[in-house]
Amino acid sequence: MITVPIFALALAQTAPTTLPNPLTDIHKRDLSCVAALAIVASEQERGVADSFAYPLLEERGRTYAGLVGERVLQETGLSREQVREQILAAVAEQQRKVQDVAEPRQVVEAEMEKCLPLLEQEVPPKPKPTLNQCAAMVELAYREVYGREGLSKTAQDLKTLAYVLDSRARDSLKAEGYSGTEGDIILTQLREEMLADAKAKEGAGQSSDLDFDHCFKLAAPKDKTPSNH
Repeated sequence: MITVPIFALALAQTAPTTLPNPLTDIHKRDLSCVAALAIVASEQERGVADSFAYPLLEERGRTYAGLVGERVLQETGLSREQVREQILAAVAEQQRKVQDVAEPRQVVEAEMEKCLPLLEQEVPPKPKPTLNQCAAMVELAYREVYGREGLSKTAQDLKTLAYVLDSRARDSLKAEGYSGTEGDIILTQLREEMLADAKAKEGAGQSSDLDFDHCFKLAAPKDKTPSNH
């Protein structure tokens, strides 16, 4: 049985003062989805190809788990550890479902068909940034990591991504009729605006409201397969 990292639960530390109420069918459904999302997120972290048929789930899945865990805790009177035990049991049940079946991916697909709409409802995806925004975001991320770690492996990877995105953003701006100088001004102003926004959000204890992971997709190698048309 594979070990699945359970999403951290943002739950109260105090013990319940009343006897727990039984889990409802809704509670069981939601806990089952926490487990299913955790398993797929774990597969994505390990690079399992089939898992990338779904949106990246590590961040949103963790948030969903916290919401579900808090709700179960409040509505049942279970302790934090008891809720965690319920999630562990749900993970074991999800793993059992794919054992000794001819098509385990079909089982996963059925679970995700049920759970992704719940995730969308509770934790809507962040807006996808534009190519220009991604060029600015990754450049700022590179500068931050470089300032903290020097030219580490992470900094080198971000530097490469920043170069690719910057080049593609400039090509896109040129295709829209902007000169090289105008492209410089647009991207520089955008970086300054996003840096100011990031500092304001950090001061308020908030994170970016844009989907940073989308930038990695925009930086992916372009498909050079010749068209059949």
